[in-house]
Amino acid sequence: MRLTPWEEERLLIFSAAELARRHRAAGLLLNAPEAIALMCDAMLEAARAGASYADVEAAGIAAVDPAQVLPGVRELVDDVRLEVLLGDGTRLIVLVDPLGRGPAPDAEGPGSIVPATKPDGSGEARRHRALDQVELDVENTSRRVVRVSSHFPFHLVNPRLQFDREHADGFHLDLDAGSSERWAPGERRRVTLVRYVGRSADGNPTP
Repeated sequence: MRLTPWEEERLLIFSAAELARRHRAAGLLLNAPEAIALMCDAMLEAARAGASYADVEAAGIAAVDPAQVLPGVRELVDDVRLEVLLGDGTRLIVLVDPLGRGPAPDAEGPGSIVPATKPDGSGEARRHRALDQVELDVENTSRRVVRVSSHFPFHLVNPRLQFDREHADGFHLDLDAGSSERWAPGERRRVTLVRYVGRSADGNPTP
């Protein structure tokens, strides 16, 4: 039996949706992949039965009730995008905030951006940060590109990156959260690392 890539993807969605249905029947709250799988499966089934664009969209929305998902899933699933085959051809259907029938999203839930507030004595944290920096020469000895994300403990990165790991213990790349550095094969570059810091009970930075 030969399956096209689209047919293989359809079977994968069905399998994920079946697992989600089993968990839901057992009284378990759904996680984000399970909720998405149920929505996509419902839309594909509706399209297969010849439903219109609006009916397929409605089937996806109705597939999961907001009360059936774990806390934070609504914030994670801000939209669901799926290509379905309708009578007039393949169409992209986008469900915007498909779980939006429930409580308002948590302002500090998953994916939220919470701006930092400056403590009294503005700039103290930044001065502390500047004192806890190291610069290291890092060489990629691999034949492949190596990437390191912003907050990964630098002394634990890919062993094919050669540098003084003892001095990197407790530090991460001085990058914005979510960014990364890239080393091409054989590339050697100097990077700046900063120490992981938190805040003590009095609000002062601590290592």
